[in-house]
Amino acid sequence: MLDSKLLRTEPEKVAANLKRRGFVLDVAKFQMLEDARKQRQIRVDELRNERNTHAKSVGKAKAQGQDIVPLLKQVEDLGQQLITAEGELNAVQSELEQLIMYLPNLLQDSVPDGADESANIEVRRWGEPIQFPYAPLDHVALGEGLKMLDFASASKISGARFVVLHGELARLQRALTQFMLDLHTREHGYKELYVPYIVNAASLTGTGNLPKFAEDLFALKGEQGFYLIPTAEVPVTNMARDEILEANMLPIKYVAHTPCFRSEAGSAGKDTRGMIRQHQFEKVEVVQLVRPQDSNDAHEQLTSHAEEVLKRLKLPYRTMALCSGDIGFGSSKTYDIEVWLPGQQKYREISSCSNFGAFQARRMQARWRNPETGKPEPLHTLNGSGVAVGRALVAVMENYQQPDGSIVIPDVLRSYMGGLEKIKKV
Repeated sequence: MLDSKLLRTEPEKVAANLKRRGFVLDVAKFQMLEDARKQRQIRVDELRNERNTHAKSVGKAKAQGQDIVPLLKQVEDLGQQLITAEGELNAVQSELEQLIMYLPNLLQDSVPDGADESANIEVRRWGEPIQFPYAPLDHVALGEGLKMLDFASASKISGARFVVLHGELARLQRALTQFMLDLHTREHGYKELYVPYIVNAASLTGTGNLPKFAEDLFALKGEQGFYLIPTAEVPVTNMARDEILEANMLPIKYVAHTPCFRSEAGSAGKDTRGMIRQHQFEKVEVVQLVRPQDSNDAHEQLTSHAEEVLKRLKLPYRTMALCSGDIGFGSSKTYDIEVWLPGQQKYREISSCSNFGAFQARRMQARWRNPETGKPEPLHTLNGSGVAVGRALVAVMENYQQPDGSIVIPDVLRSYMGGLEKIKKV
């Protein structure tokens, strides 16, 4: 959520920033609603004061033995007028809040301009893609050749965009997860959390998934208003909802491994082959809650933590600064980390690391007490995949494939695989 004071005082400045995204802020409509809100608020305050004044007069008149019937009638009339005025105020406030909830975050100046992903800028790259002496297979061909990647059973059980992993391939996914959690907790200073996979609407509203992205979510049947999480970002970040944290508690660094559930609305025809885009997948998510003055440095640090996963796995990658037209709704700046996939002969996203500034914190009322002012202020939230487990599995399979279709286990994962050095067809 944007700063309401900034919206009221500098709407044109806000509109110019949002225009970089291709988003048009209807300044005239906003100002019309804001003016109407002010007028109705003034009217409500006037009626409330007038009613209270008349109510006090009733007591005085009664004590003096005067006829209070006319006064009671006035108080009753003012009460009815107040109810009507409050209803009008609530209606305007609701429309204004709805408008604000659909406004994306303001972009940092360092975000490059551009209409789509073609304008994203490469910041750095690590490692060189392996030059295979043969046409490398993609993960689908490799996994099916090993008889350990089973889309047919998943389709029977659930439908399209699901998979069943068998044997050592399932174990390799578990090994990747454990390796990432150990790296982030032991070396990067994150506290591991186990969180619910089902959340309420307030949590999704706090992180910016609702109301705008309702169609991307899996809503559960029933009156509870529950949803399956699209990412661990939702439950983890909402740990701070409605809290005031003391300065000495910051930064807070959390890591969590969860399944993620996404409807993939609007992705028909995209990545229909394999595990790249599924309804259910797993991620190791890193989240930081920091002081506003520390968030840019924290963003660089968090991104480097995700990159370190790929370095340890010896997987070539590049880090991209997303342009204004490709960045997410709630982010002020985002780096995408893209891993090299030999089977596709291209880099594909494996982690997205974002600085949300105070955008999520305002929606969640997540605050810290600034010792300089003594007052609660919105803190800054950041998160990123550290990294997407399924896509890491795909990258390991394709980059470590052998001519006979077997897969060499990366050195850092062998202890998690009981010393196994290679996955071979049984």
